[in-house]
Amino acid sequence: MKPQLLKVSKALAQSFSVRRDVVLYFYNRWHYHPELELLHIEQGSGTQFVGDSIQHFNSGDVLLIGSNLPHYWRCDEKYFQGNEDLYAQATVVHFLGDMWGSTFLSLPENQAIAELIQRAKHGIRFLDSARDTSRELIQSLLHQTSGNRLITLYQILDILAQSHDYELLSTTFQTPQLDEDDTDRINRIYTYSLTHFQQKISIEEVAAVANISPNSFCRYFKSRSRKTYSRFLLELRVGHACKLLRENNLSIAQICFESGFHTFSNFNKYFKSLTGKSPIQYQREYIA
Repeated sequence: MKPQLLKVSKALAQSFSVRRDVVLYFYNRWHYHPELELLHIEQGSGTQFVGDSIQHFNSGDVLLIGSNLPHYWRCDEKYFQGNEDLYAQATVVHFLGDMWGSTFLSLPENQAIAELIQRAKHGIRFLDSARDTSRELIQSLLHQTSGNRLITLYQILDILAQSHDYELLSTTFQTPQLDEDDTDRINRIYTYSLTHFQQKISIEEVAAVANISPNSFCRYFKSRSRKTYSRFLLELRVGHACKLLRENNLSIAQICFESGFHTFSNFNKYFKSLTGKSPIQYQREYIA
């Protein structure tokens, strides 16, 4: 993809930025920035795009997004219904990998943190103990003075660097090139797809959204995303099915149709091809 370059602002007397977002929904543009992004999703759920990864996010998630890695969060549709009692909240930290100076990360004591920053080029979602230990520290950054904030950020990164409870998100990393037309077009494609994936989407429909011909659309999307549009849709639908299976409120048959699959055989086939498990196996492992 060719996402939008985002300029991250911070106070003149600060070496990194930290903020809390409390909004009706997360819905930013496909973007990137030179700063790493440490994110604690305090409340909210939806779909996240990190590099070539598509996953569902939930309250409590902690992620580290590397420098210049494109990313995009969009809350579930229920957040767009105007319910003022339903909102999204996150604490977001932006910092440069060399903010401590060029030699700091080369110290032997900081080897693990240096390796963490390298892994973050693919995006990292932290699990279990690493996630649970770091959440309160991330929130505490909002209320600390400058010296303590710097120490706490270092402490958080050291905790995350020592942990083995994580998953890498994007399989590849490529520094994007800025192109405003591509930015707008990709965001229109993403918005349309996330809104309509439960229905049948034809190439003609989504090509019209992108304002290019159907033949050009197929080449265009694959050249930007490194996957076909049909593969992209499958990942959206299977990701939504995984969310519904974890919630365990619907039957497998209902989940099949709620996720945009029109036959049960196709649902089982594509779910297993992407997850390695049948829907019922996935659900049993998750809720066991």
